[in-house]
Amino acid sequence: MKSIFTSFCIAVLLTSALSIVGCASHQPIATTHSDRAAGFDAELTNYKYPFETQSFEFESQQLKLRMSYMDLAGKESSSSVIVLLHGKNYSGFYFEKVARRLHEMGYRVIIPDQIGFGKSTKPAGFQYSFQALASFTDKLLTKIGVEKYTLAGHSMGGMLAARMALMYPDKISKLVLINPIGLEDWKTMTSYRSIDDTYQAELKSTPDTMKKYQSESYFAGDWKPEYDYLIEIGSGWMKSIDYPLIAWNSALTADMIFTQPVVYEFKNIKVPTSLIIGLRDKTAIGRAWAPERMKAKMGDYPKLGRQAAKMIPHAKLFELPNLGHVPFVENLDRFFKEGMTPAL
Repeated sequence: MKSIFTSFCIAVLLTSALSIVGCASHQPIATTHSDRAAGFDAELTNYKYPFETQSFEFESQQLKLRMSYMDLAGKESSSSVIVLLHGKNYSGFYFEKVARRLHEMGYRVIIPDQIGFGKSTKPAGFQYSFQALASFTDKLLTKIGVEKYTLAGHSMGGMLAARMALMYPDKISKLVLINPIGLEDWKTMTSYRSIDDTYQAELKSTPDTMKKYQSESYFAGDWKPEYDYLIEIGSGWMKSIDYPLIAWNSALTADMIFTQPVVYEFKNIKVPTSLIIGLRDKTAIGRAWAPERMKAKMGDYPKLGRQAAKMIPHAKLFELPNLGHVPFVENLDRFFKEGMTPAL
């Protein structure tokens, strides 16, 4: 392990030297997905996001960290702000169409990449927690002058959003959970897998296995060519000398998700909450090594969404039949018409 962490430190130094700080403009710009190299470094310096990125630098756990984010200014007459929190297997880039639609509606849209994800720092050693990520996001919002906002979290971002709603209820006007994971406590349904074992599994991942997992869990096996961009970053990272560092952070954050459920605290959420659930979602961390008798019970989103709506005080549930884990990618118009717009 010593040689691995030594290589991590070297990778971090190289990444820092190559790091490019984004432009300070708040306005959305048009880009395409064509100008990308085959492999990506740890902080995606050669991967273009759909909007200009900026950086928030701070210190935590005796480390200097850099949090990347996109900030689309709203209309001058509107003070409405919405913050979008990404999922585990993605970063802020995949919110492009959602952000554009919200921006057209007059919102200022802020999309951070959490530490360990996307263009943000990948520490060689870090104790991840949802409380820590929530505090980093809160510091970022305070730094850029955001005092009140709507918070929307997808997948892992839903777990983080719920934690933020518990920690900062007075700052969040509305909470929107989009196919959040963590609606059940997987560690009560399957065995624990160590960070080391998860790390080794990450190292063995391939673009094909990544696509297979997302296709089966997220899209009910109905993968389309227009979804390929969702695995573009992961595929590029797998070709990079930085991949051991990226895989290590992925293992650490997977452990955070598995061991830090927020479902037991849903009853304490005071923020007005909307749940948007694509009903054919099958996502469940740990199903791969769960006992056969438990596999079919895990990731039952029609059941889980309704349970969560009953646990969260005064929650509203918006069910989206025939859509899965990433409903805004499958059908943006339906997502807004049947979920996001009424939720807001």
